[in-house]
Amino acid sequence: MVARHDRTTDPALLDALLQARRGTAFFARKLNELSDAELDGGTLLPGWTRRHVVAHVGYNARAIARLIEWAATGVETPMYPSPEARNHEIDFGSTLSPIALRHLFDHSAVHLNVEWRDLPSDAWHHRVKTAQGRLVPAEETVWMRTREVWMHAVDLDNGATFSDIPAPVLERLLSDITGAWHTRGTDTGLLVKVDGTDLAFGDVGAADPTTVTGPLPAVVEWAAGRGSRGVTATGPGTTEGTPAAPKWI
Repeated sequence: MVARHDRTTDPALLDALLQARRGTAFFARKLNELSDAELDGGTLLPGWTRRHVVAHVGYNARAIARLIEWAATGVETPMYPSPEARNHEIDFGSTLSPIALRHLFDHSAVHLNVEWRDLPSDAWHHRVKTAQGRLVPAEETVWMRTREVWMHAVDLDNGATFSDIPAPVLERLLSDITGAWHTRGTDTGLLVKVDGTDLAFGDVGAADPTTVTGPLPAVVEWAAGRGSRGVTATGPGTTEGTPAAPKWI
């Protein structure tokens, strides 16, 4: 039997797909390490159990698959009917039995992977709409999924850390997060720097900024609102320690 391969031949897109698939495998490993009883445990996300995180990641794969179907057929297929429907879906998913919850993750990941694999090369440039209303080419869905699986593997609070996330993913995450701050104007007077690199984000022109520095994984952890271990802060507003990062999402 002939093996099935991605229809796209774009090297950059194939690399991105590989990163997303590695993230999916990493999330699966951290999920499989948990017993059924441990699914009831807490996470790094306030108000969410591990059940909520697994349900969210599973339904996210289905939602992104709908965007790929849109790109393939030209028939508008939104990720979710509404924000309320998305939240209801996650809450419902968190009540599934452990085996059903695990199957949700497994089957939705396979479904998305097949949709990606079978999408013709030209359709990757077709524009679709994200849940936030942004019009993006279908290839953007690969990054959307990459971000979800790597970040939420850490959120499971089962031993994964931001140091487990590949550096290229961390750098793009930091760019996304600080870009969102800039769009909202919440980065005024805030400078974020990564040790050992020339990477600098935020209000790079500020005369006397609050500066947060540290290794890349620690800086992204802080910027994503998951903790401040490994970072240092200097300048205004730091007399009582590292300030909380501006809201990201």
